[in-house]
Amino acid sequence: MTVAVDDDVFASLVEPLRRELTVHCYRMSGSVHDAEDLVQETYLRAWRGFRDFENRSSVRTWMYRIATNVCLTALDGRARRPMPTGLGQPSSDPYGPLESRPEVAWLEPVPDSVVWGGSADDPAAEIVDRESVRLAFIAALQHLTPPQRAILILRDVLAWQASEVAELLNLSTAAVNSSLQRARAQVHKLDSESPDQSLDDEHAKQLLADYVAAFENYDVRRIVELLTEDAVWEMPPYLGWYEGSKAIGHLIETHCPAEAPGDQIMAPTAANGQPALALYMKRPDGTHGAFQLQVLTLTDKGVSHVGCFFDTALFEEFGLPDVIARETVR
Repeated sequence: MTVAVDDDVFASLVEPLRRELTVHCYRMSGSVHDAEDLVQETYLRAWRGFRDFENRSSVRTWMYRIATNVCLTALDGRARRPMPTGLGQPSSDPYGPLESRPEVAWLEPVPDSVVWGGSADDPAAEIVDRESVRLAFIAALQHLTPPQRAILILRDVLAWQASEVAELLNLSTAAVNSSLQRARAQVHKLDSESPDQSLDDEHAKQLLADYVAAFENYDVRRIVELLTEDAVWEMPPYLGWYEGSKAIGHLIETHCPAEAPGDQIMAPTAANGQPALALYMKRPDGTHGAFQLQVLTLTDKGVSHVGCFFDTALFEEFGLPDVIARETVR
C-alpha cells in the first residue's frame, strides 16, 4: 500500500531550507535564474521521495544531496558561465569597438535579498556566507568541472566530511581528496585576493557616495580618481575587459551614451555580499530606463573591480523597476 505524503509535515521540514538551497544551486550554476529552477526540481524530487526518507541523515543533509544531484544532472555537458576576464584574452583597447555576445550564458550576480532576505540571524555565519558568494569566488568556481565544484563547495563551504562527499558522488575518499586539492589550487589561482578588511564602514559609504555622485554628474575625471590604478572593468555580454583606471576612463568617454550631468541615475542595491548600483540612463521622454547593474569591489585605495551587467532582466530579480523618474531615488 502506498503511503500518502503529508504535505504539511513535508513543508515544515524543508521550506526553512529553501533560501540556503537556492544559494547552493547558485554556487553550482552561476545563475540566479537557473538556481530557482534547480531548487524547484529539488523540491519536486524530495516530495516524491519523502515517503522513503527514513531519517538516516538529517533533513538538511538529505536535501543537499538531492540538490547537488539535480545540479550535476543539469550541468552535465553544459558550458560554464564565464566573465569576460575568464575567457583568456588580454585586456581590450578602450577606444576599440565593443563586441556583444548575448547568446553566451554569462555569469549572473545574485541579489543579497535572495541570500539573506535582508537580515541574518547569526552575524558570524553571515560573514562566512559573504565569502562564499563573492562574485570573484563564484566566477572562479565556473572554471571547475561540475563534480569539482560540488566537492569544493560541500567540503570547504558546507564542511562535509570527505567520506560523506564520496558516498554522494560514488567516489573513493582518496579521489575526493585529490579532486579537492586540484580544485582549491585552481580557485586560489583565479581568486587569490581576499577582500580588504581595512576598509571601515564609514570609508566604504563615503567611497560609494562619491562614486555615485561622479557618475550622476558625468564626471569621468572623478570616476578615474575613485578607481584603483589597476582596477578591472568587465561588462557581460561584451567580450572585452579593461584594466587600469585611465583605460576605464577612456572606455566611458568613448562608449557611454551619457553626455551631461543628470543623464545617469544610480539606485543602490546589493549583490553577492557586495555593494551594487543599478544605473538608469536618460531617455527621450525624460524618464530614466534600466541600463546596467554594477557590482563593486571596494578597497581602502578605491574601487578595484566593477562587474557591469547589461542584462536588464536582472532588474526584476533585484526588485528594481525598469523605469524611474529622478525624484524616485532622491
